[in-house]
Amino acid sequence: MRAMFELTDGWKEVVLALSVPGLYCLMVLIGRRLKHRHGVRLGWAYHAFGLGLAIYVPARLMAFQWPFLHHLGAADVILGALFLIALVDRYVWHLYFQERHQVSVPKFLTEVARLAILVVALFLVLEFDYGQTIRGLLLAPGIAAVVVGLAMQDLMSNIIAGMALQLARSFAHGDWLFVDNRYAEVIEINWRATRLRTNDDICVEVPNRELARQSIINLNRPHRLHAVRIGITLDAAVPPNRVKEVLLHATSGAHGVAPDPKPKVFLKNFAESGIDYEIKFYMDNFRLYNEVCDAIRTNLWYGLRRHGIRIPYPTRTLQLERPARDKQREVQSAARAILRQQSLFRCLADDQLDALLPRGRIVHFGRGEKLIQQGDNGDSMFILVEGHANVLVKRDGGARRVASLKSGDCFGEMSLLTGELRSATVLAESDCEVVEISKSVLAITLKEQPELLGQLSNLLAQRQLENEGLLASVQAEDTASVARGKTYAAGFLKKLHSFFEL
Repeated sequence: MRAMFELTDGWKEVVLALSVPGLYCLMVLIGRRLKHRHGVRLGWAYHAFGLGLAIYVPARLMAFQWPFLHHLGAADVILGALFLIALVDRYVWHLYFQERHQVSVPKFLTEVARLAILVVALFLVLEFDYGQTIRGLLLAPGIAAVVVGLAMQDLMSNIIAGMALQLARSFAHGDWLFVDNRYAEVIEINWRATRLRTNDDICVEVPNRELARQSIINLNRPHRLHAVRIGITLDAAVPPNRVKEVLLHATSGAHGVAPDPKPKVFLKNFAESGIDYEIKFYMDNFRLYNEVCDAIRTNLWYGLRRHGIRIPYPTRTLQLERPARDKQREVQSAARAILRQQSLFRCLADDQLDALLPRGRIVHFGRGEKLIQQGDNGDSMFILVEGHANVLVKRDGGARRVASLKSGDCFGEMSLLTGELRSATVLAESDCEVVEISKSVLAITLKEQPELLGQLSNLLAQRQLENEGLLASVQAEDTASVARGKTYAAGFLKKLHSFFEL
C-alpha cells in the first residue's frame, strides 16, 4: 500500500518542476502586497530569497540528494535574514516607534539590530548546515582565530563606545559639536563611527571609541541658542565707551544675530598696537557662522569709518606726541565762555581768564565714573565742557539725585576757594570732558592780582545770602542784612588769605 504512493525519481522531478514556479509566484505576490500596501522595502534580495525557498523546500521534502542543497539552504537563511531586517525596519522602527509613539530611533540602534540578526543567521548556518558549533568556533586554535580576535577587538570597541554615546545622549543628529579642534554638524551615527560635516561641507568620520575619549562641546544643548565671540583691535586714543557704542550698533544690525540676549562688548586688553575688544553675540544656527561674522565685520568697517575710529595696523610704531594746540584752544575757548557766565568769576577780566585757563587741566571721564566723591577733600573746581552728569547726595543711608549737569555747568567752586569738603557726588552719565582748575592754578592769578580777593569774598558772601534767602532784603538796603553781608565778606576774605597762603 505504501509503495503505491511513493514517487519515482521521474515523478519527483515533475512535482518539483510544477511546485517551484507556484511557490515563487506566491512569494512574489506576498512581497508585492508587503511593498505596495505596507511600505516594506524589498529588492533583488527578496526575489533571490523567494526563488531559493521555492527550490529548497520541495527538494528537501522529497529528499533529493543534491550535493549543493545544503549550500542553497545556507544562502536562503542569509537572504531570509535580510528579509527579516526589512520587516523589522518597517514594522518595529518606523510604524511602532516613529508613527505610533513619535520616537526618533537613532540610526546606530537600527544598524546594531541588523548586525545582530545577520550574526545569528550566520551562526545558524554554521551550526546546522556545516556542523560548526559556536563553542568550537570560539575555542578554535590557530593563527586564524587570533587574527579574527584582534580584528573583532577594534570593531567591538567602536560598537560599545557607540552604544555608550547613545545611552548618554550627548548629541543627536543635527547637533553642532566642537570636537577635535573643529566645529561640525552630526549627520550620521553608525555602528563604527560618527560622521560629521563642517561648515565647508567636508565630511569627517570619527571612530566612536576615539569620540568617546574626547571632551565634546554641544552647541545645541541645552538649547540651540548659543554665544559666539569675535575680537577686534582699535585705536587706543578713542574713548572705550564711544567705541563700545559703535561696536554694539554694528553687531545688533547684522543679519542672523539673535535680538535677545542682547550683544555685549568687553574691553579685553591693552595691546601694543591698540586696545583689544571682544564682541559677544548669540545665534541659533551655527551653520550661518561665516555669514553672520561677515555681516558683523562689514558693518564694523562702515561704522568705524563713519565715526573716525581707526583700525590700527599690527605694527610697532614710534609716535612723537605733540600738544594738540587746536583742541586745547577749542576747549579753553568753551571753558572761557562758561566761566564768563558764572557769577564768581565775573570779576576776572578777559586777559586774566586767558592767563588762568591754559594752566587748567583737560580731563576725560568715562560713563559711570565719579568726578568727585561726597566727603572727600577738595581744592579744585571743574568746568563741564562736554557730556552729562548727575549730582548725588547721601541721605538716610542712600544716594539721592538732586540735580543734573550738562555742558556749560561748573561745580566744586567752594572747595576751590575755601577748601571745604565735597558736599555731593558727581557721577558721569555719559563720557565727559572737563577742565579742572586747581588751587595752585588760581593761586598764581591771585598772587598776580591780589585785589581779586576782595571781589571774590564779596561774591561768596552774596552766594551765602542767596542760600539763606536774604538777597532781596540786601538789595532793599536793610541795615541788618547789609551788616551780615559785610560780616560774611570779611570772613571769606580771611579764609581766602589763609587757604591760598597770601
